[in-house]
This record gives sequence, structure tokens and C-alpha cells, in this order.
Amino acid sequence: MDFLPKNYPDAPGVYIMKDASGRIIYVGKAISLRKRLSSYFRANAAHGPKTKALVAKIVTIDFLLVSTEKEALLLEESLIKQHRPRYNIVLRDDKRSLLFRLDKASDFPRLTMTRNVVRDGSAYFGPFASASAARATQKLVGVIFKLRKCTDKSFRNRVRPCLYHQLGQCLAPCVLPVDREAYHRLVATVEQFLSGRSRSLVRELRRQMDLAAHETRYEEAAQLRDQIKAIEATLEGQASVLRDTLDRDIIAVAQLAEDGLGVGVLFIRGGKLLEQKTFHWPGLDIAEATDALESFLAQFYGAQRYIPGRIAVSHPPQSDTLAEVLAERRGGPCRLSAPRGPDERRLMDMAQNLARTAHRKDGAQDVASVLEQALGLPGPPSRVECVDISHLGGSGVRGGLVVFENGQERKEDYRAYALPAAEGTGDDYAALAQWAQRRAQSGPPWPDLLLIDGGRGQLAAVTAALAQALPDTPIECASIAKGPSRRAGELEDRVFRPGRRNPVALKSGSAALLFLQRVRDAAHRFVIGRGRAVTRKRSLAGELISLPGVGSKTVRQLFDHFGSIAAIKAAEVDALAAVPGLGLKRAQKLRVALDALPAAKPPAQG
Repeated sequence: MDFLPKNYPDAPGVYIMKDASGRIIYVGKAISLRKRLSSYFRANAAHGPKTKALVAKIVTIDFLLVSTEKEALLLEESLIKQHRPRYNIVLRDDKRSLLFRLDKASDFPRLTMTRNVVRDGSAYFGPFASASAARATQKLVGVIFKLRKCTDKSFRNRVRPCLYHQLGQCLAPCVLPVDREAYHRLVATVEQFLSGRSRSLVRELRRQMDLAAHETRYEEAAQLRDQIKAIEATLEGQASVLRDTLDRDIIAVAQLAEDGLGVGVLFIRGGKLLEQKTFHWPGLDIAEATDALESFLAQFYGAQRYIPGRIAVSHPPQSDTLAEVLAERRGGPCRLSAPRGPDERRLMDMAQNLARTAHRKDGAQDVASVLEQALGLPGPPSRVECVDISHLGGSGVRGGLVVFENGQERKEDYRAYALPAAEGTGDDYAALAQWAQRRAQSGPPWPDLLLIDGGRGQLAAVTAALAQALPDTPIECASIAKGPSRRAGELEDRVFRPGRRNPVALKSGSAALLFLQRVRDAAHRFVIGRGRAVTRKRSLAGELISLPGVGSKTVRQLFDHFGSIAAIKAAEVDALAAVPGLGLKRAQKLRVALDALPAAKPPAQG
């Protein structure tokens, strides 16, 4: 594009870069929009490969003015999450690590696992990138400390102690007279243990044990002795990496020899190295590390993630704005800076060595690169959607959409579409065309690759409908279909692209083809399951409509009021009469008719 600096203000704001199709390809922020945008178009600018590719595709640049740098940072983060631009650092597959949560507001708190932080006064410990490690620690805590295990609902309704009490792993405050103050002292002990202050905890427990023994409370002294032994056994397998007990994260960026930047994250809790994590940013140069890391941190430390009081980074932001935002999200001070002191510098070296291994673990990126080349895509597909159509003899037509991002399922984005215009036709092409119109109406985020379960005909139906519904937003499509052979053990699936007669050359059994098959199979399972649920609901509704004096309107009112066929059948006359428009007399007749229905057959034994 022809860039003219005078067209952009010398003021803080967010800029939005778009390609020829109008698709947002990059979102950035700047204290001065004019100066920041000018840096992209200088003839002598030393850009990395990714930025050079970005600049080559820019056709238009929109901008939004803000009052402060903080507003720009928050707006940039929001727009990146909403539009997921191709050239931004986007945490598409960032699954929050597991944390332990102690509900301090409860009279008898219990230890649970969660991935979200809620500012409700609870205490959080972690994170654990490995679910198995988190479960092992939770089991250990359950054995050493006798906190309750049951949910709040079970706690309120329990009438006798559970199995954990019989095993000596729960005090059973649900039904037994447990002293609340003593229980909270036990909770404080658990907090010390999970916070990494185990050695000071052992000293305190020894003091309590000696005092209990001196006062002839031998049973209590024995329990304290067992706790001390279990904690000491755990301490033998832990190694301290810092002399203090401050929680902190160490984050380093390193240039990779092959491509892009690697990021290594060390999670230090209570002076001990708890977990580690890596990320890969392809196409970036180390000169772009500061801006990329700031964008990454704003997304990584979201409002529901545990944020430590200290974060050491290899490339600190140039202002304190991000630290202020993180402090607000944390609900307390958060120091963000370069490493300080010999201990943090040593850990930063460890994080950088970890960052250099990031590309070796990025299997999803390898598959994406293969698909980019094999399918002729404009870039590696991060977000892949797949659609499949299901119906039973032309009725109950449903379209099921599944979503994968960076090789991982995003079940929260799965969608099922009712397609009434295709009812009774049995025409998959018409159903897919109708589905494509519905998908276009749903809006972004758009997929980098849309996969259709079917052959060239199904592919053509979807691409034609999308071109009509989204003329300015091209969506890359492909289809996957069974081949002519059905011999056992052979992978005969064939992949087609629009405008190409022959299938794409994907090697049988390759990681890329196996990934597409996995996505297709997930779509098939999803839409079949939703179709069966609809069929069951219709059959239940048909059973009610067959009753005298019950029509489709009454059935709808009954379902809206009770929620299920089982609840309707179990309802008494007074409850039925409470349904709007039913009345007492009709409710009495309906109750008699419901009693006359045959009982459900028990499941066959075999």
C-alpha cells in the first residue's frame, strides 16, 4: 500500500491492518500511531520474515484513538482475542494450568482443583501443567491432612460419614461435631504445605507434637508424628532453586536456529521449581521480542489465571503499563522487570535453554506446515473447522460443526445447526448449502481451513454458498471422502480442494492425513450424537401427543415447565395444573392418561 504518515495522528491508539479481502491480519498498539506505522514502511527497516510477509499483504490500515497507553493495551488484547489475526501472537491453544483452591469463606474448607481464578477470597496454589502431578499432590494432601472431600451439596445432605472417614482421611464435619477452630488450624497447615513453607511447617508440627505428648494427649501427638513423617518424605524429593519463598514466574525468549523465537516459562512456587512450559513463535526475529512478549503477557495472564507477585522477563516492556494491568487483575502488587540478583539470573539462563527446545515439541506446527504446502493454503492452518450432515431418512436434518485449534479440540466452540429447509429432501448438497449460509451468519472467528465430510460435490456446494454469503471474506475449504477400496487396514481417505479434479497427495498414514481424519471423525461422532438426542426427544413428544386432549402446543408447554419427560410423568395433579393454560380438570385427565402409559422396558441383559 502507499503509506502516507500525514494520514495518521501522532497520538496513542490501536491500528488494525487488513489484506485485500478485508480480513484483519494484524492488530497493534502505539503511543504514537504515526511513528509506529512509519516504522513498518521504512525502506531500510530490518524486519524479520514474519513482519516482511505482513507488510507485503497490507492493503488498508484502520485505527482507533484512545486516551492512554493502558487503554491501548487493553483494547489491543480484546481485538486480538476477538479477531485472532494471522500475524499476531495468539494463544490459540493455551489451556490454563491446574491450580489448587481452598475456599476460605466456608466453615469447613475443602481442597479442589480448578483452572480459573475467582477473586472471592479463596487461596490458590500452583500451577500444575500436568494433571497427573496435580492429582498425585491432591491425593498426598488428602492422606496427610484430614480435610473434607465431598462437594457442598453432599456436605449439606449427608447423613453418615463417607468412606474417606473410615479410611482415616476425613474428619467428617458433615455429620460429626468437629471443632471449627481446630479445623481451620488444619487448613492453615495445608496452606503452609502447599505454599512451599514445609520446613517451617515441620518445626511447628514438632513443637505441637512435643506439647501434646507433654500434656498426655498421646493420640493427637501420634497424628502429628505421622504428618511430620509424610511431609519429610515429600521434602526429600523436592529441590529448592531459590533461598526465599516468593512465588514468581521466569519468562525468557530465545532465537531459534531453524525458525522464529522460542519462549520458556518457569513457575517458581515457594522457592521451588514447580512446572515449566514452552511456546513457539514462527517467523519472528529477536529484534521483535519485546513487543511480542508484551502482547503475549497481556493474554497469558488473563483475569482468571493465577498471577504471582513477581515476574522476571528477558525482554522487559518499555513502560510500566502492563505491570499496572497485571496488578489490577491480581488484586495486589505485581513486579515485572528483568531478573535481579544471581539467583534470578541463573533461573533466566535455565528458561532460555528451555526456550531453545520449544520448536522440537511443536508437533502441531509441523502438521500445519505440511497442510499449508500440500493444500496450497496462504498460511499454516491454526483454526480448523469441520462440518458433517446427519439425518434419518431425510428427517431430523442436522449440521454438526467441530473446531480444532493448533491440533487440539475446542469443544466449547462445537455447534449443532437445525436445517429445516432440507427436511424431507435427503439432499446432502442442499443441506450443506443451507448450513454454509448459517455459518456465514454466525460470524468470526473464521477458520483457516474448513473441512467438509464428503467428496467433490459436497465441497462445491459449500464453497459456492460461502462465496455468495461472504463475497469479501474468502474461506479456504477442503473435503475428505472415503476412497473406492474398503479393505481392512488401508487408509483410503482422499482429500479434495476446490478447482482441482484429482485428490491432494497426502501420504497414507502421514501425521497430516491422520489429523484430518481425526477432525472428520470428531464431526461425525458429534453430529450423530446430536441427531440421536433430537430423535429421542421427538419420540418422547410423540408419546405425549398420542394422549387424549394433548396437542403440540400442550407438549411444548409441558416441556418448558418440567424440562423432561421423566419429570412430566412423575408430576402430581397440582403440579400439572400449574402449567399455564392447562387447568385442574385437564390436569386430572392428563394424570389418568399418564398413569395408563406402559412402563419403560428395562434394558436388555447380555
